[in-house]
Amino acid sequence: MSETTMAARAASRPPSPADLAGRPSAQPRTVTGAQSLVLSLEALEVGTVFGIPGGAILPAYDPLLDSVKVRHVLVRHEQGAGHAATGYAAATGKVGVCMATSGPGATNLVTPIADAYMDSIPIVAITGQVAARVIGTDAFQEADIRGITMPITKHNYLVTDPADIPRALAEAFHVASSGRPGPVLVDITKDALTATTTFSWPPTFDLPGYRPVTKPHQKQIKAAAALIREAKSPVLYIGGGVIRAGASAALCELVELTQIPLVTTLMARGAVPDSHELHLGMPGMHGSVAAVTALQKSDLLITLGARFDDRVTGELSSFAPLAKVIHADIDPAEISKNRVADVPIVGDCLEVITELTKALREDIDAGRGGDYAAWRTRTTKWKATYPLGYTVAEDATAIAPQYVIERIGALTGPEGTYVAGVGQHQMWAAQFVQYERPNSWLNSGGLGTMGYSVPAAMGAKEAEPDRVVWAIDGDGCFQMTNQELATCVINNIPIKVAIINNSSLGMVRQWQTLFYGQRYSNTDLHTSASGTRVPDFVKLADAYGCVGLRCEKPEDVDATIQKALEINDRPVVIDFVVERDAMVWPMVPAGVSNDQVTVARAMTPVWDREDDEAGEETP
Repeated sequence: MSETTMAARAASRPPSPADLAGRPSAQPRTVTGAQSLVLSLEALEVGTVFGIPGGAILPAYDPLLDSVKVRHVLVRHEQGAGHAATGYAAATGKVGVCMATSGPGATNLVTPIADAYMDSIPIVAITGQVAARVIGTDAFQEADIRGITMPITKHNYLVTDPADIPRALAEAFHVASSGRPGPVLVDITKDALTATTTFSWPPTFDLPGYRPVTKPHQKQIKAAAALIREAKSPVLYIGGGVIRAGASAALCELVELTQIPLVTTLMARGAVPDSHELHLGMPGMHGSVAAVTALQKSDLLITLGARFDDRVTGELSSFAPLAKVIHADIDPAEISKNRVADVPIVGDCLEVITELTKALREDIDAGRGGDYAAWRTRTTKWKATYPLGYTVAEDATAIAPQYVIERIGALTGPEGTYVAGVGQHQMWAAQFVQYERPNSWLNSGGLGTMGYSVPAAMGAKEAEPDRVVWAIDGDGCFQMTNQELATCVINNIPIKVAIINNSSLGMVRQWQTLFYGQRYSNTDLHTSASGTRVPDFVKLADAYGCVGLRCEKPEDVDATIQKALEINDRPVVIDFVVERDAMVWPMVPAGVSNDQVTVARAMTPVWDREDDEAGEETP
């Protein structure tokens, strides 16, 4: 459509809030606080808001109905709204927006807000609040959501003056998306929404105490380059901060230049293509043997946007005992929090990697580059000796869950987006899908929120409708938020859901098997074992208006996935009935040194007699 035609069409209809907000010369206009809120959202180019109306936020929903820019997706539970906003943001890097009313509506957002905080996801949560005059009186549906979320937001606001709404929104979006990304809450009282005010855009704001440092100090860059040059066995330890900073391409350039082996944490899957020969996999409790061991035996960790999470370090006192540490992060509070850094670098990962590459290139061009050939040989040997894999038990009566996930990834390809719940299926999805691009893997890494998958997949699909989006969920996780399938059906968001149904809370059952003498206390969900189907997931999908499929034989897996891939006019739910006692391996039990990584039950690699004679195993 030509600009002339678009202009003619725009002139033929009444000006929308976006039209008005986009007129820089427009004079301040008299509006209600609610109208000012919608105008602000449009001026901030918000495409989608996930939410549910209620008494305190209701004034905002009236002008929202007239918006031609903001699409509101009516979810079935506020937790779904929050996770959908998170999925939207994680898939695109844009700020996700969710909205809820006061009291229980707002408190239902607490979990996804905490989730976004732990995983550094930029979202803005807008909540209605009771009228200012009754705050503190235990008014109906009153909750101090600002106080409740203080520890789990980057910042939050209580707005009681309608004149403050545009500024609060503009600041919230700026804070959420800059520095270390994260959630910001804007709580607006009902009387502020209904009162009369004036609206003009853009608002002016000044945040004197908020100045994220993005540019690294050159002294620290030079010190890091010197350590890298002197190291014999360095590892690039890549965290989710690299993806949040949009630094994946720059990182690949650094890897190619230095030829240093690398690992990507659970949150960084896809930061470097899995197919890269120097990629050793994911470290941590269920990481690859090569990745865990490389960190453990390294003499230098080049840590970029990672936080030394306990799931990565295992017993911290024994983690990578020989390694010096370069730690780069935009959040200075992360540096030396868990492991003391020899070279701390505060800065945006993209700028840090760019400067580090520049410094190292000068060294290499001058013939002063490091020599890591012997180290690469060792790490490559570990990778070849202990590849990720799985063995189907001889007495297995159902499909191996790893096989299902492996085939979903293979048949969908790297352009798909994979959103996992939390548990065994999450670890298998991290292990057996090949990730070749950033933002193709979404999950709840920090908080570990069961129920994340379906609504987050909904948000990701809403943000990128042309991609295939899979929610890889467990039968336990799925039952926590599957009501959002109704939202997907009604709003034409055709996600695909693969339920890895082992009729159990699988990860808990695995721990009960290994550490509690097979006493399965309250982990049987009765969703497939012994012929019981409570609920029957196919019938449930059908009731929601989705396509429901069931797969119970390995030979049917590919055909079932292909059928799902061919359906794009509504959500598809596949009930994959899988082996109940399959376990996630490798494993480092909680609180144990990474030296004790096990590749299967009671099977620990034997290392370094002389030259890492990896390959022997002890029963």
